[in-house]
Amino acid sequence: MTEPVAAAQTGEASQPAAVDFQHVTKIYGIGTPREYVAISDVTFSIPDLPGHGEISSFLGPSGCGKSTVLRLVAGLEPQHPPTRGTVSVLGREVVGPGADRGMVFQDYTSFDNRTVLDNVVFGLECRGTPRRQREDEGRDWIARVGLDPVRDGGKYPHELSGGMRQRVAIARTLILRPRVILMDEPFGALDPATRLDMQDLLVKLWREVEATVLFVTHSVEEAVYLGDRVFVMATTPGRIADEVRMPVASAPSRETQSEPWFREQVEALHLRIEQVEAAAKRPGGSNGERF
Repeated sequence: MTEPVAAAQTGEASQPAAVDFQHVTKIYGIGTPREYVAISDVTFSIPDLPGHGEISSFLGPSGCGKSTVLRLVAGLEPQHPPTRGTVSVLGREVVGPGADRGMVFQDYTSFDNRTVLDNVVFGLECRGTPRRQREDEGRDWIARVGLDPVRDGGKYPHELSGGMRQRVAIARTLILRPRVILMDEPFGALDPATRLDMQDLLVKLWREVEATVLFVTHSVEEAVYLGDRVFVMATTPGRIADEVRMPVASAPSRETQSEPWFREQVEALHLRIEQVEAAAKRPGGSNGERF
């Protein structure tokens, strides 16, 4: 899902990075018996590609700091601020949450007492957008995520399936047109068929909004299909063990999974993860060893 290499290189050279980590460490409970290093000396840069955007997948075992990375970008406590190092978005150091970033969680966060339409337009309401305008935009986004504005717009979250609630969460985020979209295992609780549908929906909407997406997942297949690049993370402590560029996926998820290049990339990533986990189990861990 990337632009040709030359175009990507030009974008990387002429624009501040969409997201930039420089030697970032996050330690909880410093000076207490519960002191814990969540991530250590994490450095990476994701280019800002105006008119296109990019999806970066973050892949690794539980406890490797994937969610910590996303929440540092979002500026959310207690992950923010970092203990050491700097986190920048679009050339500016992150000092807290901002309208240039939107986040979609795994747990279908919604306001139970608000309808689908009212949930989708909540951010516009907070911005002071006039009611008629925000509701028109809300109905448009409800349709864009594959729901029916008439049939579904007046429903409440408890009347929706998991997949429908996640579509609402995505619409509520994208209606604000953030430059950077943070997705923390948003499809992890969905059944396999719905998960594939949501992957295709994300790619479609990403192409429309032309944003930079950081996508956390435990699924190697999902990381390969969605990612222009995949960051493989290791644990004890959390760190970037590898960064892998991915080929372009030109077909829907179901078709792509049967293509030879896709299977090759999935097998190669499984091998990398096995190497990373084996290194972490050796005495002293891997100390940031890359493969």
